[in-house]
Amino acid sequence: MKTFATYFVNDKNKPLQYGSVELINPERQQLRTEKAKAGIIAFPVFCGFCGTDFELMKMGRAENLSSKFPDGQTRLINGHEGVVWVPSENRFAIVLIRGGNSYDPTRFTEEESYFEYGCDGADGIFCDCNYFNPDMLLHLPKEYNSLKKLPLSIAKRLVFSDPYACAIFQHERMCDIGIAQNFRVELAKKQCSEIEAKELALHSTFKKVVVFGLGTTGLFIAHQIRLNHPDADILFVSRSPENSSKVSFAKDVVNAQYLCSDEMSPQQIAQSITEKLKGNANIFIGTSATEIEHKIAFEYGVLGCNGIYNSFSLGPKITFDSMPFGFKNQVILSSINFTKKHMQEAIEILCSSRFDQLVELIDKEEFIKDPIDAYENKIFCKGAPLKTAVIWNNKYIDMEK
Repeated sequence: MKTFATYFVNDKNKPLQYGSVELINPERQQLRTEKAKAGIIAFPVFCGFCGTDFELMKMGRAENLSSKFPDGQTRLINGHEGVVWVPSENRFAIVLIRGGNSYDPTRFTEEESYFEYGCDGADGIFCDCNYFNPDMLLHLPKEYNSLKKLPLSIAKRLVFSDPYACAIFQHERMCDIGIAQNFRVELAKKQCSEIEAKELALHSTFKKVVVFGLGTTGLFIAHQIRLNHPDADILFVSRSPENSSKVSFAKDVVNAQYLCSDEMSPQQIAQSITEKLKGNANIFIGTSATEIEHKIAFEYGVLGCNGIYNSFSLGPKITFDSMPFGFKNQVILSSINFTKKHMQEAIEILCSSRFDQLVELIDKEEFIKDPIDAYENKIFCKGAPLKTAVIWNNKYIDMEK
């Protein structure tokens, strides 16, 4: 069966194209313990643009994308954030993008495999229709089960299902590591039981938090920390003016402090952070994709003793002086994933959130006319919206709500 789609290819001039594509439908596993299943048809309704898409386009331009293509194909239909309509089940769904021959696709080992719809080895959602493993078409909350048209505001919120699920996973990982890292400190300090010490460590780990960079990932991780640790002192650091709409939104929705680092030296940034937090950070989350992140945390000493450095940026290299790093008992965490459980939780949280306010639309016809121009000059350029999405099939969207 054929469909119209945008897709990546290895091409120096046109790495992203729009046109007719022959669909494939190999059997896929959600998990190693489950039976592989052929996909069922779903119609993409609302699609969000992710920075991963932009990086894949760059890989195609460098003719370095072959490892990402589905087996036997020379192209990859992109897109992994959004809402689809499942005609055989008469419902809307969110595609769980990661599965494979592994017990836990987020923590796969060398002898296991994984795939990601729209990113790695499996076609995504920027198309008129596609096949998806039926176990990976997640349900929306019950109140949306009978709808034939999805309110635009809900579609905008649900476009964040993947990144918000990542944030839930990040919080979970920091909790796991923070408890193991700090419960013996609490044990010695409080002279209590191990169970009590672990509960104390769970919250003391998040006492003072720096989120360096203010994109959606940093915002969502901070939001998760606020939901689970009401007393946490959270500080966003980025170059955006404090009076900008995204900064105002982030401060309000997370109840956080903010530091504008524009035109500040690393030393000034570090000093300002510790002044605002009234001490060193227990957790430093790097989301800005710049080299300065690790310098502020380690070289300029913002991350305190027994602290966790959570690297959520793609690209920067992390360096540290092993002597103070070791004596300060610090930990570096780096993992960008989520499970089905995380995404199901994300869907519930997002439906009652205000995050639709962050999404701006691009017209579908404008996008498919020149996808590369749209990526480079409208969606991922300086001054672009925090999140851009496209209504792919307006038959299923209620524009009034």
